[in-house]
Amino acid sequence: MSIVRFLCALGLICLAGLVLPAVQADDGNAQRPPQWATPVGNQYNLYQMTPTLYRSTLPDSNAVPMLLKLNITTVINFQPEADSSWLAAPEIKQVQLPYRIGHVDDADVLAVLRAIREAEDKGSVLIHDRQGTERTGLMAAMYRVVVQGWTKEEALSEMIMGGFGDSPHFKDSIRYMMQAHVDKLREALASGACSTNPYATCAVRSWLKSASFE
Repeated sequence: MSIVRFLCALGLICLAGLVLPAVQADDGNAQRPPQWATPVGNQYNLYQMTPTLYRSTLPDSNAVPMLLKLNITTVINFQPEADSSWLAAPEIKQVQLPYRIGHVDDADVLAVLRAIREAEDKGSVLIHDRQGTERTGLMAAMYRVVVQGWTKEEALSEMIMGGFGDSPHFKDSIRYMMQAHVDKLREALASGACSTNPYATCAVRSWLKSASFE
């Protein structure tokens, strides 16, 4: 199924007037909906999603003073390459959770959401990949839906038009989001389960590990 059909199914094109609540300023220029992430500075495509959650492209060593000023104590990286090449500040914890955007599943999402929530107890959090696009876009949208209670349509509107950039892989994010069972994700997040599927690889490994100690 094409991305256009996904967007139409969600109303992001066919019902744009309902799903995209951008208001028009007096001069005719579109304004960002107030609930969308707000830009911070003019580098790294840095946006603030909540008082304690930020998203960006891949930073570099020049970004470290700014991250410290924003009280970012954890950086969560969705790339296979570690952040240690640019991030050497001992005050900032590095968490690496790479995943394949075309093969994302509930276990990936739960691992990220759990890492964000645990890190937010200690300070602000930055999530990023290289371009700040498909991987960061999907996880930001899932945070909006699962943790903050946004609708899928609202979260996808921000992902597609809220400054993440353009990506041919948005179709994979949309496909996953349309199929995701939000209530099951919330239940798993609250219970500590690694997946919504009791037969998922992570769940089986956990069971085998616990059984080996009995």
